Amino acid sequence: MRDVLPDIEKWRARGEQVAVATVISVIGSAPRKPGAKLAVSEKGELAGSVSGGCVEPAVIHAAEEVIKHGKPQLLEFGISEEDNLAQIGLSCGGTIRVFVERLDW
Repeated sequence: MRDVLPDIEKWRARGEQVAVATVISVIGSAPRKPGAKLAVSEKGELAGSVSGGCVEPAVIHAAEEVIKHGKPQLLEFGISEEDNLAQIGLSCGGTIRVFVERLDW
């Protein structure tokens, strides 16, 4: 959280809503470890990373929804037998779970 905290504090000081996405579990190979965070401001500013890019757009979209509605989301990204190239997934073959919540402080 240390790496995203200065940005969060700056955005909150401006009165903006903020959502934080946190990697809560990793199975197999993944670009980030549990605890990795991505903060998103209501203006779309970003700090941190949860995937190194491969699922970041989907996480950012979820964070925008969480900011708007206040309801946390639990996301899972990975490869399964049902997956195809058009779906979002990790190119490294692992699975990650990401919890997205709005900061209401």
